Amino acid sequence: MANQATPQGTDSKRGRTSGREYLTGRVVGVQGPVVDVRFETTEAIPNIYEVLEAKTQDGRRLVLEVAEHLPGNIARCIAMAATLNLQRSTPVTRAGLSIEVPVGEACYGRIINVLGEPIDRQGELVTQETRPIRRTELRKPFTRRGTENHRAELLETGIKIIDLLFPMVKGSKTGILGGAGLGKSVLILELIQHIAERHHGAFVFTGVGERIREGNELFHEMKMHKLLSKGMMVYGQMNEPPGARFGVAAAGITLAEYIQRQNKDVLFFVDNIFRFVQAGAEISTLLGRVPSETGYQPTLASEVSDFHERIRSVEGGGSVTAIEAVYVPADDLTDLAVVTIFTYLDSIMVLSRERVQMGLYPCIDPLLSSSGNLDPDIVGERHYAIATEALKTFNKYEELRRIVSVIGIDELSKADRTLYERARKLQNFLTQPFIVAEVFSGVKGQYVTLEQTLEGCERILAGRVDQRPEERFYMIGALPWD
Repeated sequence: MANQATPQGTDSKRGRTSGREYLTGRVVGVQGPVVDVRFETTEAIPNIYEVLEAKTQDGRRLVLEVAEHLPGNIARCIAMAATLNLQRSTPVTRAGLSIEVPVGEACYGRIINVLGEPIDRQGELVTQETRPIRRTELRKPFTRRGTENHRAELLETGIKIIDLLFPMVKGSKTGILGGAGLGKSVLILELIQHIAERHHGAFVFTGVGERIREGNELFHEMKMHKLLSKGMMVYGQMNEPPGARFGVAAAGITLAEYIQRQNKDVLFFVDNIFRFVQAGAEISTLLGRVPSETGYQPTLASEVSDFHERIRSVEGGGSVTAIEAVYVPADDLTDLAVVTIFTYLDSIMVLSRERVQMGLYPCIDPLLSSSGNLDPDIVGERHYAIATEALKTFNKYEELRRIVSVIGIDELSKADRTLYERARKLQNFLTQPFIVAEVFSGVKGQYVTLEQTLEGCERILAGRVDQRPEERFYMIGALPWD
């Protein structure tokens, strides 16, 4: 447990108050998830992020987190659960601690909420240690990837288009950007299925403001594929107050940091990081802060920065590899929250609604997306050359596609027609049936190694399979022909 300033009259080990009167405040106002608590003296006012506890009229324990200090010895707090039946003048006690979550081996296979309470109906969660979700101490210097002391290490995902054009590196941050219904959650689930099953290490899944149904399906999917023993899960779902949805992102990275300190490589999945920003905007509005021109909170940049700066590799520890789903409102990639988030990402995979309509899954648009890891020093000369040639082919294909839609394919020159047909075969080859989608598609999911992907793309671009119809390349794994 981190050392923290403990108010007079408080048991620092367990955060229980000793009964001093001035440590007890009273509720003077409730506005949705915002609760104002008045204390008798200035010395009794709790610190920012300190936990307060109250009881509702129906006996439910309610945890409050201090967000602001107001005149008149009032602490304005954000509730971590519904404030229904919380009455005026209800006594409120100080816990003397910030929000902490349990860490340890017992957390594998369990689901907790932002307060560290198990919500999977699997019994009590007993651990020897807890850690605060808010970090205030100085952090260790981070290790930069690709230096002599820390060589970049590729992480094979088994998904062709990702391994080819957007290679993942241990310790990097990858964003999956897309609007509603484009398959961000399905792609993350497939990545968990492929990476966690085949690579040694552990994963942490953080559900931030997403549908309860998706969290339930994820748990049962992992249970079916026997992945639960490798992962920890923390949920703050769509039905919860903004305080819980905002804090759950910090709770998730706290679990990842604990595993990292055990000298293990951690896969840190977040679905959906935009909901973290959205919850912060709701809290900012409830606290009466003036929003920016775009309607987001004035603290947007600092909140996103605080979260992403904790995702780092350190000397003497493992790596944290982040894969974040980013909801794009109205498919607008210039949205301020989206732009703020992807400035911290090493790879950006943009999901395209047009490609969904064409039946190309995963619907990653190779021309809108980018990757800082596609470098010959990281992936090697052969991989880089094939990926660069593929992107050139797709660029030329986009130009020809517009021409073909007007004048038809027969009007193209022989060279352009050959390139056009190879591009369509390559586009189809980079589609892939997913293991987690077998129940919907009826097609067995495929894991394709990086070597199989490179060999298949190389053969298509070199024209060695020109005689095959493009339909034969759609929704397959590796190329089945010698």
